[in-house]
Amino acid sequence: MKTDTPQTIYLKDYTPPAWLVDTVDLDVSIEADGTVVSATQTLRRNPAVADQPLVLDGEELETLAVSVDGREHPYLASATSLTLNDLPASCTLRTVVRIQPDNNTRLSGMYRSKDGYFTQCEAQGFRRITWFMDRPDVMSTYTVTLHADRATFPVLLANGNPVASGDEANGRHWATWADPFRKPAYLFALVAGKLDVLRDTFRTASGREVQLAIYVEPGKLDQCPHAMAALKKSMKWDEERFGLECDLDHYMIVAVGDFNMGAMENKGLNIFNTKYVLARPDVATDVDFENIDRVVAHEYFHNWTGNRVTCRDWFQLSLKEGLTVFRDQEFGADLHNRQTARIREVRGLRAAQFPEDAGPMAHPIRPESFVEINNFYTATVYEKGAEVIRMIQTLIGRDAFRAGMDEYFRRHDGQAVTCEDFVAAMAAASGFDFTQFMRWYRQPGTPRIAADGFWDADSASYTLTLSQSNPRASDDAPYLIPVRVALFAADGRLLPGSERLLQLSASSQSFVFENVAEEPVPSLLRDFSAPVYLDFDDTPEQLTVLLAHESDPFNAWEAGQRLATRLILAASTEIAAGRTPVWPASFVDAARQLLQSHAERGAAFVAEALTLPGETTLAELISVVDPDALHAARNSLSRHLAEQLENEFAGLYASLTVSEAYTPSSEHAGRRALRNLCLSYLVEFDGEAVRELAFKQFREADNMTDQFAALAALANINAADCRQRDSALAEFYARWQDEALVVDKWLQVQSTSRRPDTLATVKALTAHPAFDLGNPNKIYALIRAFGANLVRFNAADGSGYAFMAEQILALHDRNPQVASRLARCFDRWKKFDAGRQAHAQAALRRVRDHQGLSRDVLEVVTRALG
Repeated sequence: MKTDTPQTIYLKDYTPPAWLVDTVDLDVSIEADGTVVSATQTLRRNPAVADQPLVLDGEELETLAVSVDGREHPYLASATSLTLNDLPASCTLRTVVRIQPDNNTRLSGMYRSKDGYFTQCEAQGFRRITWFMDRPDVMSTYTVTLHADRATFPVLLANGNPVASGDEANGRHWATWADPFRKPAYLFALVAGKLDVLRDTFRTASGREVQLAIYVEPGKLDQCPHAMAALKKSMKWDEERFGLECDLDHYMIVAVGDFNMGAMENKGLNIFNTKYVLARPDVATDVDFENIDRVVAHEYFHNWTGNRVTCRDWFQLSLKEGLTVFRDQEFGADLHNRQTARIREVRGLRAAQFPEDAGPMAHPIRPESFVEINNFYTATVYEKGAEVIRMIQTLIGRDAFRAGMDEYFRRHDGQAVTCEDFVAAMAAASGFDFTQFMRWYRQPGTPRIAADGFWDADSASYTLTLSQSNPRASDDAPYLIPVRVALFAADGRLLPGSERLLQLSASSQSFVFENVAEEPVPSLLRDFSAPVYLDFDDTPEQLTVLLAHESDPFNAWEAGQRLATRLILAASTEIAAGRTPVWPASFVDAARQLLQSHAERGAAFVAEALTLPGETTLAELISVVDPDALHAARNSLSRHLAEQLENEFAGLYASLTVSEAYTPSSEHAGRRALRNLCLSYLVEFDGEAVRELAFKQFREADNMTDQFAALAALANINAADCRQRDSALAEFYARWQDEALVVDKWLQVQSTSRRPDTLATVKALTAHPAFDLGNPNKIYALIRAFGANLVRFNAADGSGYAFMAEQILALHDRNPQVASRLARCFDRWKKFDAGRQAHAQAALRRVRDHQGLSRDVLEVVTRALG
């Protein structure tokens, strides 16, 4: 039976709230038969809106009482709304409801995890706690009193500052918190649990002392210091870079193992997935440490870009997320390694957001409509949104951007605003006309720039012609695209005066460079100055010059990626036709020169430069994808490099050992990254000696980065009788089975393996004690990671598609948000051959036609089927 299509919500239909809520007083009593929530709201009619009834949102609420100004008041209730008529212009509404957080498997609203009760209210979870106008433009001040059993829930937290606490009868206790700042309901949070706490303080630039605390499950305090250090670094960075000081007396982070997202910026009480808090050298990798820095900073930065100034409506989500991702990217680049940070950002953008822009869920960074807002917490809103903010800074300069931020807060502090409001502040501060630039906010799809260059020897000039297009846009109007360029000589010299920022504003536009005495090697889109595809017929010789000499690290890396991409795509065609590809010696020579230059160019950069483009990124460049041929081509190039550069890889592997005590510093992390990349190439030989080398590293490693790198190398070995692989997997689980986040790594390394039996392994692991269908981290590590395994998920017999459909249906009612994210694995099914398409379509139809399908999943599969 096909599920009815739910209602679509449109940006054009936005209207302000009919009522305003000045204060909210919540009394939350956690009891054995459920949690009773008494909410007292002081309300007044919005003078800007015609008189309307008060309509409150709610889900799964048992209504116990409703009164207005102390007297019972009639109401109309449905499963999702509570309507009150005949209210005075201002009044006090009190509602009492009972909720069942122990049964809340959706992890939205208030729910139970092993260490206590937690909340997640973004985007629309507050309505699962009490009746309320659950929209971001309703901003109120909150006072919260919690009651619970003291022995079971000794820690009681909410937003703001502690006001009072005390004991009650029968071993219970209470605590009251007050938040002095107006906030929307999505920023509400409470926690009741048995937790350990790490405390610290931070003195702001103005001399105020802020109390800091990180709460974690008992026994994990030794994994908190890095997150605390990251918090203090981000607070200092925001003062120095943007002049933004912490406005709170208390700033708390609580880590929970059951969480749909990465973290949540609730005002003063951030709730984090444990993945982005807990770290220790033996259980967390260099990437984990860096991710914790970025995510802790991201949620702290939201205190201003998201909390102090918030979204008028959910269509404006990129207003806070795109801007805050840009801010955490800049923080991470300053804290770690700016040259490799930009490379990783673009690598991720191409792997996730570019396919999204070309797929059925394509949408602008400010969507025009949605069915379920949770489906729009996407790479487009976040990562492309950050690129749009970066382009604004590129166009007006860093100083003007800072002035624009100052103007934004001067105009809108304490308000719920729109993307236009942000851009208007930037325009006011800089004098720049952003009218054409706003197209980036309104159109889906990734623009393409076609470039053509002509050198005129007689006039000593070089003319660069750029043309733009976007087939996914609703019309042919051009974007305003910043394009950073430079010209190099054939010997690698940067030509004086050639570094320029071009503003491409027409469908086709020519730019002339004077005094160019020799035919140049153009370097286009330096630092990836715009999120576009670049079509340019640069020669292998030109790319080799840029790889060796380009002073912009991103474009040096990009030159190598373009070389490798062309080779792999050409080889995949050869392999599909039954022919053996031939690899040019020039590419091997370029790779050898990179290895030899690691001391000068940095180990981290060389590791990135020698990492071949991912299969998902490559697939986007092919009209009809043969995943088996593409996989074989990429692996073939890896093996060829390993064969030709065996001595170099082995020598560098031996010389890059970090003998000092572990530290996640960018220098040490870079050395480990390059050394482990060398190991991954050496394992391509799959001989007994190199298996033993990897197994030796696995057993002797004193940090998770090196141990897991060795495990990942062994997990990809295809031989049926690889003793080292089997032993490493078994030993890893035996050692770390009590560390949930490490077990996630163990699940993911098997689900992403290139072995042909990966699906069988994943199916078996769904029945393993390590897997829990109720825990999002486990689902992401095993099932969603398998969906990103291009060659195994897209198996020709459709088995991967059928398996994913089963998992989606098992989850769609239990946790719709997680199930819809699994459904996104089907986004690009139309890229494949007719046989695969038939299997994928059958799997999608099976999901779509399931009776009672959640609207989260229904929106995704309906759009996928077209």
